[in-house]
Amino acid sequence: MDLDRYLDRIGFVARPSDEPDAVAALQSAHRLAIGFENLDVMLGRPIRIDAPSVFDKIVVNGRGGYCFEQNRLFGDVLAAIGVANRPLLARVRLGLAQDVLPPRTHVCLLAAIAGGEWLVDAGFGGSDLAPLPLEDGAEAQTADGARHRLRRTGERGSLEGEWLLERAGPVSATDGRAAAHGDWQAQYTFDLAQVVPGDLEQANHWTSTRPDTRFTSLHVASIPVVGGFASMVDRDLTMHGANGTERRVIADAADYARTLREVFRIAMTEQEAARLPLLR
Repeated sequence: MDLDRYLDRIGFVARPSDEPDAVAALQSAHRLAIGFENLDVMLGRPIRIDAPSVFDKIVVNGRGGYCFEQNRLFGDVLAAIGVANRPLLARVRLGLAQDVLPPRTHVCLLAAIAGGEWLVDAGFGGSDLAPLPLEDGAEAQTADGARHRLRRTGERGSLEGEWLLERAGPVSATDGRAAAHGDWQAQYTFDLAQVVPGDLEQANHWTSTRPDTRFTSLHVASIPVVGGFASMVDRDLTMHGANGTERRVIADAADYARTLREVFRIAMTEQEAARLPLLR
């Protein structure tokens, strides 16, 4: 882990520490600097989640990534600054009916901070949510106008998950998966079971290769922005902020590559963008 190079990538000038506020600031800088995206899947490239591959893609080459990449990188960063952490697997519930039980295709982190356990997640395609103490009822507000709540809803090892992360906020400040709702809506459920590297490899492989899923059929990019959220699904760009929501359609490969760079902080050439299925 070249910590200095990572800090330069996210524009973090302070020396990171293991205090709760410092970890929150570090995660926020990561979220605001590194876009969430699945574009290598759409380009037919394998998604590698070993530490050197993830560092090279996101830090050296200026790309983004999805949860298996982002939280691998952030977990390595936390370990480098003395914050013990381990991965957890979660079921993404956003936009699904209550009786649907999806597979575990999201990875988040359980970190030891200030003598307690915290949910840390630098890789969910949503709000810039700070780490939450692993406590029933823990809440936080985000700059896009959403509230978030962590609830203990099941027993350890239960199929549905022991913990539930919920969100209440404007649908326009999401990547399009959220259904219209007036109050709390499930984001994902998880438990604290031990996760080994093979579990992550298996879940990552399913997520990046199974036909007709979100990540194998849509071109997805999103990022929290100051006071809001930006999302691009295929050619549809949505920018949500304090002054409302703006939408437009991406014109061509040059527009797509420029938008990735300027909005989502993702480095991609026009030539690469032109090879994406939606732009061929």
